[in-house]
Amino acid sequence: MSVDHPSISHFRTEHRRRGGTGRIVILPDSVHTAALAAEALGCEVGAIANSLLFEADGAPVLILTSGAHRVDVDRVGAALGGARLRRAKPEFVRTHTGQVIGGVSPIAHPAPIPTYLDPWLERHDTVWAAAGHPAAVFSTTHAELLALTGGTPLEVA
Repeated sequence: MSVDHPSISHFRTEHRRRGGTGRIVILPDSVHTAALAAEALGCEVGAIANSLLFEADGAPVLILTSGAHRVDVDRVGAALGGARLRRAKPEFVRTHTGQVIGGVSPIAHPAPIPTYLDPWLERHDTVWAAAGHPAAVFSTTHAELLALTGGTPLEVA
């Protein structure tokens, strides 16, 4: 896997443009869960920020949740004004993020997406999130993710 993959290059450019400070790491292709990514990076699974795209009444919503959590769609839907929240299908994810499931980054999408961050990520000095490709991650912090995404903290579990 080369860092020259177009989706990683696009992420790198947007990350730099927004003032991101973390480093991009390319992981083995076999790392496709938060637990495997944490093992490869030598961190707790809770320090992995899963970027999950949901469809809320037809509109995209991005939730960055700790790898130690599952999103409670009823709770989040209620917090978003009663929206019906469901996991987005691959085509919806690609359309709204320009990326594939497993590699959705918190930034570098074709258009802004409302983004919500799991406050549990704040418990970790370093957080790892996808960098536009299933094998690429970047280091960051909860505070930097809020700044990069313009996101809102939201209890999701």
